[in-house]
Amino acid sequence: MRTAPTLNSISSPIIKEFLVTINEKRFRICFIPSQGSNLAFVNAIEVFLAPEDFIPDTAPLVTPAGSRISFDGLSSQVLHTLFRINVGGPTLTPINDTLWRNWIPDDSFLLNPMAVRNSDFFSDSPNYREGGATEYTAPDPVYKTAKEMNIDESRQLNFFNVTWSFNVSKSSSHFVRVHFCDIISVSLNVIIFDLYIYNKFSARINPYDKMGQLAAPFYYDFVVDSDESGIMNISIGPRPNSPNQTAFLNGLEIMELIKKSDFVSCPGNLESNRTSLFAIVGSIGGGSFVIILVAIVLLSLKRRNTKRGQSSSWPFSGPFYARSSSYNRMSEKTSNMLPTNLNLALRLSYHEIEQSTKNFDSNLVIGEGGFGKVYQGMFRGIKVAVKRSEPGHGQGLLEFQTEIVVLSQIRHRHLVSLIGYCDERFEMILVYEFMEQGTLRDHLYYSTADLEKSYSTRSKLSWKQRLEICIGAAKGLNYLHTGAAGGIIHRDVKSTNILLDEQFVAKVADFGLSKSGIPDVEHSVDVKGTFGYLDPEYFMSLQLTDKSDVYSFGVVLLEVLCARPAVINSNKREEVNLAEWGMHWLRKGQLDNIIDPVLVDTINPNSFRKFAETTEKCLRVYGSERPIMRDVLWDLEYALQLQLTPINRGPLEDSITNASLEFSMPILHRLPSNSSPAVNEDNTTLVFDDTSDVTASEVLTELRIGDSR
Repeated sequence: MRTAPTLNSISSPIIKEFLVTINEKRFRICFIPSQGSNLAFVNAIEVFLAPEDFIPDTAPLVTPAGSRISFDGLSSQVLHTLFRINVGGPTLTPINDTLWRNWIPDDSFLLNPMAVRNSDFFSDSPNYREGGATEYTAPDPVYKTAKEMNIDESRQLNFFNVTWSFNVSKSSSHFVRVHFCDIISVSLNVIIFDLYIYNKFSARINPYDKMGQLAAPFYYDFVVDSDESGIMNISIGPRPNSPNQTAFLNGLEIMELIKKSDFVSCPGNLESNRTSLFAIVGSIGGGSFVIILVAIVLLSLKRRNTKRGQSSSWPFSGPFYARSSSYNRMSEKTSNMLPTNLNLALRLSYHEIEQSTKNFDSNLVIGEGGFGKVYQGMFRGIKVAVKRSEPGHGQGLLEFQTEIVVLSQIRHRHLVSLIGYCDERFEMILVYEFMEQGTLRDHLYYSTADLEKSYSTRSKLSWKQRLEICIGAAKGLNYLHTGAAGGIIHRDVKSTNILLDEQFVAKVADFGLSKSGIPDVEHSVDVKGTFGYLDPEYFMSLQLTDKSDVYSFGVVLLEVLCARPAVINSNKREEVNLAEWGMHWLRKGQLDNIIDPVLVDTINPNSFRKFAETTEKCLRVYGSERPIMRDVLWDLEYALQLQLTPINRGPLEDSITNASLEFSMPILHRLPSNSSPAVNEDNTTLVFDDTSDVTASEVLTELRIGDSR
C-alpha cells in the first residue's frame, strides 16, 4: 500500500491499522520508498489475532444512489481502518479495548452538535446476548455511552435527523460497522428509528426485534461505495410510528477496502512473489490478523539526530502476538534532561548501587513491575529495595522524575521512603526502604503467571490485621491528599502498591503516575492507572480528582474482604470486575456471601456492616458522592473499634452470615471533614487541621459510645 510522504511533516505519530485474513503460516511485510523518495521506515509493528468471524463474508452493499445489493467475499479483503468512533464517550486507548484498538470521540464529525446530547453513563455491564455483539466487537465503554436526539418539549417540531460526516476516499468501497445498545429506554418496545447512509438508503432499527432486551449490544455491517465528493454522511432519525420519537447511536467504524491498484510488489527471494499489500510465504495455517504499523514522522532528515537517545513511552501496552520496536535508554546526557527541582542530595553513584545488589544478581530479584525489576540489596548497612528500569517496560523518564520529585518532598510513616536515585550510565534506578512482608496482595491470594485466569486465596491475616493495614494505607493517602502543598493524587492505588514492613505496617508505594497540585477542571488528564481500579468518572470525564484515589481504594477494600483479584476471567460476566461484583452483592445486602472463607465466623457484625458501608461509599459512580480520604480513615478506625468491642450473643445466634446487616450501630459523633472545630458531648472543643495526626481510635477514647454490644 502506498502511504503519504513523510518529509517536512510535523513530528506526530502516524498509525496505520489493517485487518487482513492470512491463510498461510508465515507472512512478510515490506516497506518500499514511494516514487520520488528514497526513504521507507517504520518504528514499530504489532500483530494481533482477531476473533473468528470478526468480519463477515457477506454484507449489504450500499451505493450513493441508495441501491442495496449483496457484497460477497468481504472476509478476503484487506481493510484499512479510517475511523473508529466512540459516540457520546471519551477517547479510548488500547488499554481500555479488548483488541487494543483506539476509539475517538464523535463531536468533531457532527454536522449539528446542538441536535444531540450525550446519554447518561450506563453504570452496569452491557447485557451481551447470543446473536448480538460481544466484548470483542467493541469494548464495554462504547456500549455504556451514546448520543441521543436532543428533544426539546417546548419546540413544536422535534422530528429531525442527526448526521455525522466523514471524509473518505473518492469512489471507493468502505466497510461500515454501526454499533447500538439501548441504554436510554426504561422499558421495551418504545424506540424504533431509522439509520440513513447518504440520505438515500435507510434501514429500520428496532433494538427489541434484534435482541429482545434492554442494554443488549448489537451492530449492523454494510459495504458502502463512496461518491465523487469524498464525503460519507451517516444519520439517525425517528420513525413516525415509534412510541418514543428519538434515536441513538453508540459507535461507528469505517474501514476502506484496499484497491488492487494500491498494492505493491514485494521483492525478495520468495518462492511466490505475490503482488499484494503483504507478500505471504508458507503453506499452512490461517486466521484474521489486525496489523498496526506505527511511524514517527520526522521534521526533516537533517534534524533526525537532534533528540537521539531520548526515550519515549510506547502508546500501546499489553498482550500481543508479535511486536518489534526500538527502545533507547537515557543517553549520557540524561542528567541534563532531569528537572532542576530534583533533590541532588538523594543522588547515588551507580558503582555503590551495583555493589549493593551484587552486580544486579538475578537471584536477588524480588519483583517486577511497570518500571522494571526490583532487587533486594544491602546499602550502607541497611536492607533496601532497588528498582531498575529496563528496556521495553511501559514506564520511563517521566515516571522516574515524578517519583523522585514527589518522594523527596514528602515524609510519612505510611508512605514508602525514597533513599536515593541514580541516573548515571544510561540508567534510571530508584532505591527505597525494604519492606519485609512484600505487597498486600501477596497476603490475600496467590499470584500466578496468569492471575486473571487462575487464583486461590492464601490469606492468614485476621480481620483485625486487615483493618489495621487498610487504616495505615488510608493514613498515607490522606496525607498525600491534604498534607502536601496543593495535594497529591496517587493515581495508581492498588493492592500491589501497598507494601508491608516486618510488623505488617502498611505503606503506600509507587508514585510514578502521581499528579501534584490543585486539580484543574478546565483541562483534562490522560487516563492512567490499572484496569479494575480505574475510577469510572475519571475514565469518562478525563477530570482527575482525589476522589479517583478514593474509588481505587474502595476496590482495595473489596480485595481485602474477598481475597480475590480486581479482575478475573469468569464465565459469569458479573463476576469479572470485583467492583461491580461487590456492588451487586452490596445492593442485595448480602456482601457476606463473597467474603474470604478464612474470615467466616470471625468478624464482628457491626464492624462488617461499617466496613461494607464504607466500601459502598468509596465505589459510588460519581466522585461528588464519595467521601474524602479523611472520612474513609475515620470509618475504618470506627470499624476496628467495633471489631474490638465484644458482642454478647445468645446460644443460637450466628455469625455475620445471618446477622451482618441487622445489628444496630453504636452512636458515635463523626470527625469534621474540614478544618473546623467540633464539640463533643461534654462541650469540649476538638480541633483537627490537615496536618493533625489524631485518629478516630484516639477520639473514641474521648467520645461516649452508646448501645455497644
